[in-house]
Amino acid sequence: MAPVLEVRDLKKSFKDFAINNISFTLEKGYIMGFIGPNGAGKSTTIKLILNLLKKNDGEIKIFGLDNIKYEKEVKNRIGFVFDENYFYEELTVMEMKRLIASFYKNWDDRVFNKYIKEFSLPPKAKIKELSKGMKMKFSIAIALSHDAELLIMDEPTSGLDPIIRSELLDILTFLIQDENKSVFFSTHITSDLDKIADYITFINHGSIVFSCAKDDIVEKHGLVKGPKEILNADVRKHFIGIKETPYGFEGLAGDRQQVKRILGDKAIIDKPSLDDIMLYYAKEVQNV
Repeated sequence: MAPVLEVRDLKKSFKDFAINNISFTLEKGYIMGFIGPNGAGKSTTIKLILNLLKKNDGEIKIFGLDNIKYEKEVKNRIGFVFDENYFYEELTVMEMKRLIASFYKNWDDRVFNKYIKEFSLPPKAKIKELSKGMKMKFSIAIALSHDAELLIMDEPTSGLDPIIRSELLDILTFLIQDENKSVFFSTHITSDLDKIADYITFINHGSIVFSCAKDDIVEKHGLVKGPKEILNADVRKHFIGIKETPYGFEGLAGDRQQVKRILGDKAIIDKPSLDDIMLYYAKEVQNV
């Protein structure tokens, strides 16, 4: 069975930035978090996947189909949720729904009405009258009302309060119980992905740093704290990055078990969060 999303050796060059040979794969029935600092290439990659930008080279397949050659067929099977609101502000919720529904052959009004009720969306309210959280729920209702098999989300929780963010994550967790659906979730809020992601793809400066199971990433790395005296040259080479203070150091080790064997009880070694991992890789804060 073909992957839901397959990106191979993708390239896109701008005047002062480039996507460099990026590759990753998302299988059916999983949530992939797409992380990286602002300006790393997340939104550019999504625009290339959706054929909103012209690639320089590489291959993108969705449901095993070329994303350009079979664009109409592919987009009928995808739902989109973006940080920005691209709806007509003067239209009501139901007027906007009717406009969008006409583009999808599998549109189901019963499903849309179910989500409108579940999300407590006022059908007669104008889009401009909705809060950012309500607009996000409206986007999700639209995305799920044409039987989308892949949900592509670009910074969907950015700027939302913790309660609304939690509600949206619950929606995604429920959605993925249908093993025929998948989610590609681009965000810089890694704590959201700690809760729901199965896989993590990390992009930095236009290149993929890693793309693998979330649990494997967290299990492999180690957050190490200890006195600076133990940081000799042999120890330093096992760290992705190190932050030193007058009182000691904190660092991210690429192999937690190996550093444990080397340092023993001379340091505290914990599991890092995704935020720890991204910050050390992205900022390259090291005195190695």
